[in-house]
Amino acid sequence: MPDVPDALPDGTQHVHTADLAVRWGDMDAVGHVNNSRFFSYFEEARVEWLKATLDATMFTESGPVLAHASCDFERPVRHPATLHLDVYAEPPGRSSLTTHYAARLDASGDTAASGTAVLVWVSAETGDPVPMPDLGLR
Repeated sequence: MPDVPDALPDGTQHVHTADLAVRWGDMDAVGHVNNSRFFSYFEEARVEWLKATLDATMFTESGPVLAHASCDFERPVRHPATLHLDVYAEPPGRSSLTTHYAARLDASGDTAASGTAVLVWVSAETGDPVPMPDLGLR
């Protein structure tokens, strides 16, 4: 399990790693992965983690919505490549959760991008914030 980077807040835990293949269609006209794709990579890793952690039936009643997302780009990525996406989670609030991401190149281990997303758990019926489910975080 990867160490939690020192730059992340105290109490942050590593919760998941996803391996994602860069697709040819992820590249832009300059020949590297388009910056917007990293938000999709982070989302895919986050959803993979949540699906592995929570009972899928609960999503009929409530689920996460994205309140904030950011990404810092470290180096260009070109096809073919595989990215290791490490997902970290801060201790949750009542209805919100801050997650962090590190996208590392499989071949070199170099960080290609890092990001943050804030999720708010909401009622599927009303859209109002509701208490977070137990994600097994300390």
